[in-house]
Amino acid sequence: MKVWKIIVIPTLVTLVIGSIYLLWVWKQRQNPGVIGQTDASQNLSQDDLAVVRSFSPAHFEDTLRLQGTTVWMKNGYTMAYFKYDGGHVDFGKRVGVIPSLEQLAIKKIVKASAPENVDDGISHGSRQAFAVFALPGSPDLYATAIGVMDSGQDAYYPDILFFYDDPHRIYDHWSKDVWASIDAHQVKPGMSELETRLAVGRQMHPDGQTEGDRTVTYDEDGKHWTVTFVGNKATAIKSD
Repeated sequence: MKVWKIIVIPTLVTLVIGSIYLLWVWKQRQNPGVIGQTDASQNLSQDDLAVVRSFSPAHFEDTLRLQGTTVWMKNGYTMAYFKYDGGHVDFGKRVGVIPSLEQLAIKKIVKASAPENVDDGISHGSRQAFAVFALPGSPDLYATAIGVMDSGQDAYYPDILFFYDDPHRIYDHWSKDVWASIDAHQVKPGMSELETRLAVGRQMHPDGQTEGDRTVTYDEDGKHWTVTFVGNKATAIKSD
């Protein structure tokens, strides 16, 4: 076989195969049922699209931006708070746990060392960071832990603990009835898991991993709720 045939024939075969492939790709892209098809199960809900701000503090100095701001408790009924007197956290005066969506006016961020026998909601480390805050209508000051420092290993949790905007505005697509139940710390039929957490807190024990289709027991500072969710709606509710 001549040299030009050895070169040309394989080249022509390659071009033909390539043309067939390109034609197939072009036809597939013209068919909306094949390319660009959206799985309905991946559609985002209004809750998913709600803007919940965060700032991921890595150092104690980062948390100082909270001073002079108002936040709302996201992690309800999990965080202990104490009286703050004379420039110190009074660990002997535990007031209770902060309810869901409680409004906190943060005055300053301080460092303190909690006694070993005091459970304030997070690990102690060598020292902790505390948010010193006031409650609406009260001149008294209180403190709750927001971070831990231990041998140069810092961890800060404001993004987990707080909303930085009024949740009523973040989730303004929820009905007035739902918000009335949340503000009263009650669970009503039809509420979602997120709505229920904002009502009675995150001290919870689910019986499964699939959110919206399971039974969850909540501890609302001593009051217990057992709620069964089907299709992310509360269908059976018991409280004691």
